[in-house]
Amino acid sequence: MRYHNDTIRRQNRLLDEASAICLLREGEYGFLAMQAEQGGGYGLPLHYVWNGKDSIYLHCAPEGRKLRCLDLCDRITFCIVGRTQLVPHQFSTEYESILLTGTARTILDTEEKMKALELIVDKYASRHKEKGMKYAASSVSGLTILRLDISEWSGKCRPASKPADNN
Repeated sequence: MRYHNDTIRRQNRLLDEASAICLLREGEYGFLAMQAEQGGGYGLPLHYVWNGKDSIYLHCAPEGRKLRCLDLCDRITFCIVGRTQLVPHQFSTEYESILLTGTARTILDTEEKMKALELIVDKYASRHKEKGMKYAASSVSGLTILRLDISEWSGKCRPASKPADNN
């Protein structure tokens, strides 16, 4: 998983890698973009969890448009947006975001599916881990886990502006 910002047009807006890793770990959801079945693009917001290495996991139903699209083309982009704040007087927005590119894989192995579900429970329902893992064990056969293997990623931000010095 290569972090690089070489192709970002606004080089003054680069998000440092440590901040990007924090956003990857703690972001609430991301937007999965892929090729549509009939051409064009298709995207949707999804919860995700990072495995701490070079992949993120998503869970979904065992059938549907997303899986049909990925069957046609497994290359994806996944965008995670962190903190945002409108700055009306500057006609702008403060933000942080990362963009992941890679390949989607459908996970069929129950052991990896359960590991992914445990990561998801830890991230989104850690206070209810025991109940969450029971639920995961009872539903694992009826869901699909996608592993997005990240080949490269980049990050951008527009940090808060410093107040004008009125002296």
